[in-house]
Amino acid sequence: MSAATNAPTIIKRKKIIAGGGHHGGAWKVAYADFVTAMMAFFMLMWLLNATTEQQRKGIADYFSPTIPINRVSGGGSGAFGGDNIFTEETLAQSGTGISQPTIGMNPVMSEAEAEAASAEAAQVAALRDIEAVLIGQGGESMLSDQALRHIITRLTDEGLVIEIYDRPDVALFVADTALPNPVAAEIARIMARLFQSVSNPVAIEAHLRAETVLKVDNPVWEISSDRAMQMRLMLESSGLNPRRITRLTGAGDREPATRDATAPRNNRIEVILLRSDL
Repeated sequence: MSAATNAPTIIKRKKIIAGGGHHGGAWKVAYADFVTAMMAFFMLMWLLNATTEQQRKGIADYFSPTIPINRVSGGGSGAFGGDNIFTEETLAQSGTGISQPTIGMNPVMSEAEAEAASAEAAQVAALRDIEAVLIGQGGESMLSDQALRHIITRLTDEGLVIEIYDRPDVALFVADTALPNPVAAEIARIMARLFQSVSNPVAIEAHLRAETVLKVDNPVWEISSDRAMQMRLMLESSGLNPRRITRLTGAGDREPATRDATAPRNNRIEVILLRSDL
């Protein structure tokens, strides 16, 4: 038998690597997704630090619209049937508004009622204009960025409430006194200038945070009353007509703004531009 016949058979299998091994591009896609996520995260952190509470609320409202985006909705039967969302019977139904007067409603408004509704709308518009100018909606605010961090506004049935509050790093008044810090004086000066564009009466309420230790002689009532009085004096010295101030309230620590009654956020002044019909 020859040596070639006894030689073992050698089978070679070539290993094939899918995607070309380290030359593949899948890792680049994953890396790009990671970089995009990190950029979005750092942008979110920057926005949280660079915006005020009022501006953050506006951003949140932008991404949570309460009005329909499209006048035409999908058709179909049932609770969400129809092709339009502007009628009263179903969420989506043909029409451009309420089709018939609701039972019990007067379809024709009297002249007096029309004038009252028009006056009410004009008053709300004026209050919203002052709010927009104060906090800088759609443009630059009259306040500095540091002062703007102390303000939040809301429109209520009583009127436009301008809430000015302590921050952990900057207080409106010297501790346990009614001596205003520069930021409180700046805010009072700008409010007095804005209030001159309307004739609404003004109310002032001062609030304090609760003490961690119960005191026998707790001066919160005196301090809150003194701070309300000091805000009145600052507004008047900045040009506000004294006769427009109709109410001063020192609420002490009885109406905290947060669950933690001892938080600095509860140290605040609420200046309310009242509706004229109140």
